[in-house]
Amino acid sequence: MSTAIAEPRAESIVKPGKVSIYQPEQEGLIFPELPEFKSAAEQRRHLKEHLVAACRAFAIHGFDYGFAGHLTVRDPENPGLYWTNPMAVHFAQVKVSNLICADHRGTVVEGSHAINRAGFVLHAAVHEQHPDIVAMCHAHTVYGTAFAALGKPLAPISQDAAAFFEDHVVIGDEAGKVAVEVKGGNKVANAFAGVKAAIHQNHGLLTASRHSIDSAAFWFIALERCCQQQLMIEAAGITPKEVTPERARYSREHVGSDYIGWLHFQTIWNDLAASQPDMFD
Repeated sequence: MSTAIAEPRAESIVKPGKVSIYQPEQEGLIFPELPEFKSAAEQRRHLKEHLVAACRAFAIHGFDYGFAGHLTVRDPENPGLYWTNPMAVHFAQVKVSNLICADHRGTVVEGSHAINRAGFVLHAAVHEQHPDIVAMCHAHTVYGTAFAALGKPLAPISQDAAAFFEDHVVIGDEAGKVAVEVKGGNKVANAFAGVKAAIHQNHGLLTASRHSIDSAAFWFIALERCCQQQLMIEAAGITPKEVTPERARYSREHVGSDYIGWLHFQTIWNDLAASQPDMFD
């Protein structure tokens, strides 16, 4: 069973020429700017560095579980190829030099490490069915996996959780079954139309971005945090006051976009670039 959620969008108050209310109106202020590239090679290097940073961020947040967990980003020049973290390498040890590139069948075309086949089957299916999705994240996290066992969507109990309101799905298909066959992730991929996140029952969390690996990574971190918060409230036996649908949609419109996910991740990127320079090796 897949629970698809409709997506009525709130009227935007973002001024023309801008994509977010957080962008400064004054000129000359320091503020993160979206990158521009002179070549596919330059863009590829950028994507690989930010993919590594996402892996390092997952390590810091304790998202590791043995060799489980995989992050992918579509190659800018060859959209049928995807860069991903190597099999059986801890998130904290991922670096530009040990990333691997594979096609949608899981055949490694660049890099010396093996690929996590079970994980890549799911990612490849989503990327193949949704050409607009450029990046995906999945990890076997404590709270996300626990929440996924409930088989229900995240409730809008806060502004943070409202970012996922009507923008995630609960996937019951193939619940608890490890996908290893080619096309084994198709049912999961079917549910990813028009949303940025999925809760796969008895498995865990997945996020996807039509913008960047930065955005996919941040929204995964945020979704795990929201699952933790909801589990804590439910464990207390208290019925939370939910944000009304109208307000939740309004908040999602302004704090739940791919751009906002990218913007949030820049704080993580800047810290990691300064504190873990070995990730560029």
